[in-house]
Amino acid sequence: HLPMQNIITLKDLREKMPVYARLVQKGQAFIVFKRSHPLFRITPLTDEAWEELIDFTKIKRGGVEIDELLARL
Repeated sequence: HLPMQNIITLKDLREKMPVYARLVQKGQAFIVFKRSHPLFRITPLTDEAWEELIDFTKIKRGGVEIDELLARL
């Protein structure tokens, strides 16, 4: 079970996304609720769950826009 401080509302997540993104990056997990019902869990990625295929920031500073990428497929 997660501590009570790790239960947040969808509204709070929307309003404070950068704050929660930093906390997740530091290893915290959150359950997001809407109207007293759990919607989803936000957890940090593990090395096992993520495989980098290509770093688009090495192709173009700031990354590549999704529309540009899809147009090349």
